Amino acid sequence: MAVVYASVDLGGTNIRCALAEDSGRILCSDITPTRSHEGPLAVLARIAGLVNALGRGVDSPPAALGMGCPGLVDVKNGVTRFFPNLPTQWRDVPVREILSPQIGCPVYLLNDVRTATLGELTFGHGRTAGTMVFFALGTGIGGGVVIDGKLRLGPLGAAGELGHQVILPEGLRCGCGNRGCLETLASGPAITAEGVRLMQSGLASKLYEMCEGDASRVTTRTMAEAAHAGDQAVGEAITRAGEYLGIGVVNVAVTLHPDLIVLGGGVALIGDLLFHAVRRTLRERVHMFPPDDIEIKPSLLGENAGTLGGIALAMRGGTLAP
Repeated sequence: MAVVYASVDLGGTNIRCALAEDSGRILCSDITPTRSHEGPLAVLARIAGLVNALGRGVDSPPAALGMGCPGLVDVKNGVTRFFPNLPTQWRDVPVREILSPQIGCPVYLLNDVRTATLGELTFGHGRTAGTMVFFALGTGIGGGVVIDGKLRLGPLGAAGELGHQVILPEGLRCGCGNRGCLETLASGPAITAEGVRLMQSGLASKLYEMCEGDASRVTTRTMAEAAHAGDQAVGEAITRAGEYLGIGVVNVAVTLHPDLIVLGGGVALIGDLLFHAVRRTLRERVHMFPPDDIEIKPSLLGENAGTLGGIALAMRGGTLAP
């Protein structure tokens, strides 16, 4: 029987767990509420229970576990350093030391978006790219950078925070404390906030119909549908966000000249309207070399990027070299 590895994606709302083979074939998966208010020890016990239950289901305990975490971690020692959106912020929690004995295998930690990048590198489009950049477009904008086949982390594991490059110096305040970050312009909340404004200003009749005037129902998906249905102003808002994202892509392109840029996360599901704006901006703003050799693709793994990244991390034994 093939060796089985475990993956955990720790989120503020849910814990996702899966077991998979080294081919990337997912054998089983499950999800449970995080209940982070109960504290790190309770959450880790819940993770252990989930991993052990899945292992019994396939009659094969995992050889190792890779865990994607929502913040900064000490990759070498398996200790969490700072999770900004979880109670207690998980400062200096020795996760590997606590969790490994409960599941009977080694445990490796990595930031969640860097984990998704590793998934795309190992099982997705990154398999044929030497240098790759991954943008995770969702509630925020995260990222990861792969150079010569190796995921680059920096001394704190924070390399690749692509959403916090400054696009508009005097722009809106970002959650990171800076102003004008890409995240304030092209994340899901940034795009939907403009959709709500347009709808409430009487400039998005199709969006109004789809959401029945309820601002809480405006999403990037409903905005994309409204744009395709004829809401010109909504289409322009998505295109503008794509142009800002394109500027972020340009900054990365002239810095690294990657083979491939991957756009993942829920916002990327907007599709062609967003991608066309990004690609056009890249062509219009890069003049130092021909930009057409830089491919821009949607994630091949989609919502499984983080899950398979955890599997890749476990397979590599926490070593991020190719």
